[in-house]
Amino acid sequence: MSTTNPRSQALPGVRARERAPAAAGTGSQARVAGLRRAISPIALLVIWQLTSVVHLVSATKLPPPTAVVSEAWTLISTSSPAYGGTLQQALLVSLARMAIGFAFGAAAALLLALIAGLSRFGEEGIDPLMQMVRTLPLFGLVPVFIVWFGIGQLPKVLLIAIAAVVPLYLNAFSGIRGVDGRLRELARSLGLSRRETITQIVLPGALPSTLVGLRQSLGVAWLALVVAEQINASSGLGFMINQGEQFNQNNVIFVALIVYTILGLLTDWIVRIFERRALAWREPAGARA
Repeated sequence: MSTTNPRSQALPGVRARERAPAAAGTGSQARVAGLRRAISPIALLVIWQLTSVVHLVSATKLPPPTAVVSEAWTLISTSSPAYGGTLQQALLVSLARMAIGFAFGAAAALLLALIAGLSRFGEEGIDPLMQMVRTLPLFGLVPVFIVWFGIGQLPKVLLIAIAAVVPLYLNAFSGIRGVDGRLRELARSLGLSRRETITQIVLPGALPSTLVGLRQSLGVAWLALVVAEQINASSGLGFMINQGEQFNQNNVIFVALIVYTILGLLTDWIVRIFERRALAWREPAGARA
């Protein structure tokens, strides 16, 4: 006689744990997909280099990748007071700002999404405010934050947090509200408490939308970091861009911009790996190309 627990069949969180081993064979497909995703960036680099080789664009306006790599090595190996130190020092400063700002923004977004998603009263109180925040231009907040908080780290961190909170909130809220009502009815029929319903049904059901929001939120947060580091910064990648503009050093500007793009790709890649493992129950093994 079968000893399968009917509750485990009904709950998406439990199904995820049971079916995750079936996706173990997708590692090779994921590596192949990763190689395919690298084709377009490599092609872009080749085209970029060719524009300089055939003199389609002046190297002073669009430095070729070889010149950018050379400049990057110089910034890595040489500490320059004009650029706030070495490239790796500027990178660490920007990463610290990003980590703090995004952590506050993501935590606030998830908390607000839970309150608004699980309560009609919470939605009526929180959602209008979040829609207002969604329309605020980041550049418009810069002078206001300088007046309120000065030119230290706080306004920079707040800008990143505000940029990160909206996409994650919207997707997490949509995911919570989009959970099938029949699963909630099933939870009640199985005698699950409200806490068990939230942790075993609502949160797993909202996870796909939440992870989409996380990827969007990270992208917007990196853009906000560029804006934040224009606020009288004395270090960081944004400061390096400002200095490169003042000294008419396009090579330096492109180095900082490429570092931003690499950081964005890395964080998106990390979330995609987590998404593939956490949501392995959504599709049969080998379905993802």
